[in-house]
Amino acid sequence: MMYQRQVLPNGVRLLTEHVPGVRSAALGIWVGVGSRREAPGFSGAAHFIEHMSFKGTARRSAVRLAEEMDAIGGQLNAYTTKEDTVYYAWVLDTHLAQAADILCDMLFCSKFDEGDVTTERGVILEEMGMYADNPEDLCAERLAAAVFQGSALARPILGRKATLEQMTGEKLKAWQRAHYVPSQLVVTLAGSFTDRDAEDLAARFSDLTGAPLPPERSAVYLPAFTTRKKATEQNHLTLAFPGLPLGDPRRFTLQLLSSILGGGMSSRLWQKVREESGLCYSVYSYGAGHADTGLFAVYAAMGADTEAAALQTIARETRRFVANGVTQEELTRAREQSKANVLMGLESTQSRMSALGRGELLTGSVLSAEEVIAAYDAVTAEDIQALAAELLDFERVSLSAVGRVAPAERYRELLS
Repeated sequence: MMYQRQVLPNGVRLLTEHVPGVRSAALGIWVGVGSRREAPGFSGAAHFIEHMSFKGTARRSAVRLAEEMDAIGGQLNAYTTKEDTVYYAWVLDTHLAQAADILCDMLFCSKFDEGDVTTERGVILEEMGMYADNPEDLCAERLAAAVFQGSALARPILGRKATLEQMTGEKLKAWQRAHYVPSQLVVTLAGSFTDRDAEDLAARFSDLTGAPLPPERSAVYLPAFTTRKKATEQNHLTLAFPGLPLGDPRRFTLQLLSSILGGGMSSRLWQKVREESGLCYSVYSYGAGHADTGLFAVYAAMGADTEAAALQTIARETRRFVANGVTQEELTRAREQSKANVLMGLESTQSRMSALGRGELLTGSVLSAEEVIAAYDAVTAEDIQALAAELLDFERVSLSAVGRVAPAERYRELLS
């Protein structure tokens, strides 16, 4: 990955990468401000601001924003996480200048009209209802609230009805001005573009001002059990352990660990819990990293009548994983899967743009494809077993359950 990194005098970081043989360009504006930057009484502000950016500017109405992007055949979107807010566009190289103008207009000149705030509040409340209706999402949200209790990571990205009702256009605009500052901005561009395009981007962000933000308050994983009764056909369980921060160098080891334990149809949990035992339809593992902490989780959905057997099988296989480690065949298979994902991702300008932003803003360094592959190749079976022994400790296990579930103590007994 041959990219150029430029730090503007005000602190905004601009990363660009030419991709030969393509006609598209992917542009991203990464703001290192997510929901964990919010005060408890202003929960949901970062996500609300993301929504309001699409509601019109001083120069363009909401309809005009959509029409202009459709007229050039481009794609425009945004998302908010607990660590950042990202705005991005994907267009043909001939339309890059217009896409950049639209994105910057949205980011810095949104109107925050009170009528639009009222309308969009309703949209977000509907979005909250949609997530509440999805037991898998609800299970994950309740897990984070439990294990990160007392920190901003415990609060939902969308906020809560009570906090959203307190938000006005002026309050949201003031929060954005205070947090969308040069030190928190990373601009990434990948694909087909000219030097003039890169210079134009730098000029668009060179006049931005604002004082650097103080360090975020740290969060710590604490074991917890949480249950929520809900009329569902299946029970949804997420078993969790401490994880790794986003920039931890062992993240490549954790990726291979997850792939072998629960990362696909050849994984141990899939084969043992679903294929051999028929105890559930869906089971998988994943890591969720943050700037200073993280968790590693196993999710499964099953009927109430097979819940106990499924959970005990998952626990037994996880303990066996820690005790016995992995085979060379499993390691080779997981390594090749991960390397293939990296190399195939290089064929997408969007993936390259995202790799630049995530590396610069979230993990602390942008690694080339060769460096990532070398990191996977360096992982040994002993590394995986050592990390499993450190993280997959049932003395620190957590659980979130949603559905026709039992009391928390019953799950503690099943995992003991």
